[in-house]
Amino acid sequence: MANKRYSCIGLFNPKSPENVGAVMRAAGCYGVSSVFYTGTRYERARDFVTDTKQVHLDIPLIAIDDLQKIIPLGCTPVAVELVEGARPLPEYTHPDRAFYIFGPEDGSLDKRIRAWCEDVVYVPTNGCMNLAATVNVVLYDRLAKGNNTRSGPQY
Repeated sequence: MANKRYSCIGLFNPKSPENVGAVMRAAGCYGVSSVFYTGTRYERARDFVTDTKQVHLDIPLIAIDDLQKIIPLGCTPVAVELVEGARPLPEYTHPDRAFYIFGPEDGSLDKRIRAWCEDVVYVPTNGCMNLAATVNVVLYDRLAKGNNTRSGPQY
């Protein structure tokens, strides 16, 4: 049977080219298939990106107007945001096919986006992490839980 596990990332209006570069590096480390982003702030600064492993040559980094329009087939959209009603990441069972949506470094994920996401999770910390750190933690959690996904072990 083919491996059903698949993940990609959506960045809502990212600000910092350093953080987007670090997100790309995390995407490469954790086997993410693609990264999409909205907004114009990163576009203006992308020449300064710090994708030191040049992961963008292997994993597409794609500008899009609306993240909802690009949800890959069969993927569950998962908002990552510290808001009331969000589930703590340690208790979360990741979908086999996930589209993780992250907000900007200097703001929150728009509630209209959270409304179309099937799940909303947060990383329990004593303060907020930056975008790249949050992406790394979520992707590591997915990896660390291994076969503990909604469909169970893959053989």
